Amino acid sequence: MTNQMQALTFKGYGKSPDVRLSAVPRPEALKPNEILVQVHAAALNPIDNMILTGMFKPVLHFQLPATIGSDLAGVVLEVGSDVTRFKPGDAVFASIFDTGTGAVAEFAVVAESAAALKPANLDFVQAASIPMVGLTSWQALRERAGIQPGQKVFIPAGSGGIGTFAIQLAKYFGAKVATTTSSKNLALVKSLGADQVIDYTKQDFDKVLLGYDMALGTIRGNAIEKAVGIVKPGGKIISLVGPLDKAFAQARRLNFVLKFVFGLMSRKIITKAKKRQVSYSFLFVRPDGNQLSDISKLLEAEQIKPVIDRVFPLEQAKDALAYLAQGRAKGKVVIKIV
Repeated sequence: MTNQMQALTFKGYGKSPDVRLSAVPRPEALKPNEILVQVHAAALNPIDNMILTGMFKPVLHFQLPATIGSDLAGVVLEVGSDVTRFKPGDAVFASIFDTGTGAVAEFAVVAESAAALKPANLDFVQAASIPMVGLTSWQALRERAGIQPGQKVFIPAGSGGIGTFAIQLAKYFGAKVATTTSSKNLALVKSLGADQVIDYTKQDFDKVLLGYDMALGTIRGNAIEKAVGIVKPGGKIISLVGPLDKAFAQARRLNFVLKFVFGLMSRKIITKAKKRQVSYSFLFVRPDGNQLSDISKLLEAEQIKPVIDRVFPLEQAKDALAYLAQGRAKGKVVIKIV
């Protein structure tokens, strides 16, 4: 067995990140709490392209050149000495976001606490599409917003990776869901359970919606500020795309300068939200194998179904990243490795 593997890597930030398929050293030594996974499929997320710009450089630390990607599904090859939940041969899926390593590779090291057994009814490509969008939706809707049956939730960009999952999860929690999409994707988001669908090519959501308990921020630009107007007093705006806030800096124990900078970045939206007695917060997803196990049960019960736009072979991983950057994917973009 060779000690090299293929991985999608980047060498720098900004205009020329030098993204390419490279031969890199295979992971060797496992820590006691880690598992080595032969990756069968890895999914891409919009943040993969955002990382390349350098936007998250103060927050996410990579040793360059670094491997791209967070979502994977595959088979356990080896387990560390303290691992009890998995054994070689187990099919698993995981998010390894924010761990300093990447998923678009033939092999990956995963913390035991980040992994869960793959849903039995999904293949590896389907399973790989879930972790980042599943955990983000779960942590936003359940943990931070505490969504209750009958509440009204606004999830923009309903046909995207997050949207297709979050709509289904919000419906499972008993919420009423409004979303936005373009004319060609109306049928898709309705099939996922959205109660009110706004064609953004014809209408502005802030002219139509009112009295929402929560709005999820999934689109960069002024959409989050517009969302303030549709959320009722006591409601929440939870953004996945920024601006980063001081609470986020404090939670990550960042230095005084970054706390100050993030405070400045989010001051406008927080001030605007406070005037309407609405809370604003930025959410950075964290890996969590226990939550993935809960999500797995919903997938096995077919309460939630994966939505996949395109599958690329590993040789075309760079093309997959460029395709995702166009912002037109309906659901997830996945790279099939085995």
